[in-house]
Amino acid sequence: MHPAARLQFARIADEFARWRAIPEPERPPAPAWWWGPAFEMRDATESLPSTLSYQLRLPDGASFAEGASVLRRTLAGQDIVPGPYEFSRKVASTDSDVRDLPVQPSDDSAFPP
Repeated sequence: MHPAARLQFARIADEFARWRAIPEPERPPAPAWWWGPAFEMRDATESLPSTLSYQLRLPDGASFAEGASVLRRTLAGQDIVPGPYEFSRKVASTDSDVRDLPVQPSDDSAFPP
């Protein structure tokens, strides 16, 4: 498994744990950016580190696929998904600072042809 995929999944598991800590009536809908990793890891048989298993409320020895299933079940049935600003008001996200960065001039895609 690629180290970047592991890192991304770990960051989302951490965010998931903080999201679950919010009382359900106050909890925002699960964010859309969990979908990608939840589907990318659906067939990953490698065992989750114990910290990720704990964050996702899975037993030790659970696979990344089982963790991805937890995320997919959380997202299933939602009829709305919050944008980054709606979600991060209630959950302190480690990614929010990155998402809030302005486009840098070195990014050619920021300038239309």
